[in-house]
Amino acid sequence: MVTRPVVVAPEIDFAGVRAEFDLVDDFPEDALAEARAATDRFASLREDRTDLPLVTLDPPGSMDLDQALHLERTDTGFVLHYAIADVYAVVEPGGALDRETHRRAQTFYLPDGSIPLHPRELSEGTASLLPDEVRPAVLWRIEMDERAEPAAVSVSRARVRSVARLDYAGVQRDSEADTLHPSIAALPEFGRLREAAARERGAIELRLPEQDVVADGDGWRLEIEPRTEADDWNSQVSLLTGMCAANIMIDAEIGLLRTLPPADPDAVASLRRTARSLGVEWPAEMSVGAFLAGLDANLPTTLVLMSEAPTLLRGASYVVFDGELPELTVHGAIGAPYSHVTAPLRRLSDRYATEVCLAVSSGAAVPGDVRDMLGSLPKIMSSSDSLAGKVGRACIDLSEAVVLSSRVGETFEATVLRGATERRDAEIFVPSETVIGACAGAPAEGERITVRLVLSDPQSRTVQFAHEP
Repeated sequence: MVTRPVVVAPEIDFAGVRAEFDLVDDFPEDALAEARAATDRFASLREDRTDLPLVTLDPPGSMDLDQALHLERTDTGFVLHYAIADVYAVVEPGGALDRETHRRAQTFYLPDGSIPLHPRELSEGTASLLPDEVRPAVLWRIEMDERAEPAAVSVSRARVRSVARLDYAGVQRDSEADTLHPSIAALPEFGRLREAAARERGAIELRLPEQDVVADGDGWRLEIEPRTEADDWNSQVSLLTGMCAANIMIDAEIGLLRTLPPADPDAVASLRRTARSLGVEWPAEMSVGAFLAGLDANLPTTLVLMSEAPTLLRGASYVVFDGELPELTVHGAIGAPYSHVTAPLRRLSDRYATEVCLAVSSGAAVPGDVRDMLGSLPKIMSSSDSLAGKVGRACIDLSEAVVLSSRVGETFEATVLRGATERRDAEIFVPSETVIGACAGAPAEGERITVRLVLSDPQSRTVQFAHEP
């Protein structure tokens, strides 16, 4: 989808969003002092794996690098080494920094900067897997067969060193030119095999137009968040590791899972009716995940179906268990058990789930402070995830309102994502402005229409369109 960049006025101020949601960048002095003085509590127990030519793959400019990988194609399949920043080793349990990270729970990202989970001295410095730096890490080794299905998994503490910092666009270009870094030369094949496995599991992946606010000179612009095949391949590395982690914890009957109920049959039936009304073929024997994966992203009917598809994925939760498995262990969108373990610099729960996996893998008892903390994590993380969603939405709404504030009365071409109901207006997507907004009137889902902008108020962060018949 091609969109015209729209520059936002320089006076846009996200400080109001920070204040509204009580997001404070600065850390208490005692927590900051602990971060600056942090040392590796497990230094003597680590295996030296600085021989592994690991690479990181993140957005350009990222400094909080949680993961580094090395993927090898073998005669029998693949071997993945996945190094994760060892945050538990550098944050003293019960200390001031530990308490502050429990208050924050995750890193919050705004267009003009992040509110980090850990002080930048640690998250972008001594604990980050920056290139050419020896770092403490938790090292996953996953051996796979020819179909990239895991056959053997181990996890241990190690010293590692990344040899290169890569980004998605660069890896995509290198893949197309057949010049990928040797450490990830097998990533495209691995990624496609894992994507095929996901479809076989019945995984459901939504591809909605994700809005992003990015710096543009002295101002800002709205755009559709770029996503390459390299993004998808790399996400399969994290997904595989999270699935392996979940299985380790389930076998040991202790841990923290991210769960989601299977798609509700009524929601699937509703989506089928929408597809039928739009004239989109959906064979009776085809799963909902396979159907969504096969849609043409450039068609307006796909936008409509993807906008309705989130109704399939309701009830996400964090579930703790210790001695008895929960009733639900599967993440419905992934089609398998899953746990967050790959982003401990940015998400609190990963620190603890990783420690459970390390203990189980070594045959040791789960540390008492980890076991004691597990029960509080679902509430902490659910609350933090909700806040992150509100912060992200507020930034988009503010940016949309500022972008369009001088254009009230103009007309635009739009696609109707959802029709109006008694309780809400229709929802439309205006591709030229990269805006998703409410629209008065009764346009039909999937219809391409002309709309007039009738309100754009930065103060209330509100944008309103009206259908022009």
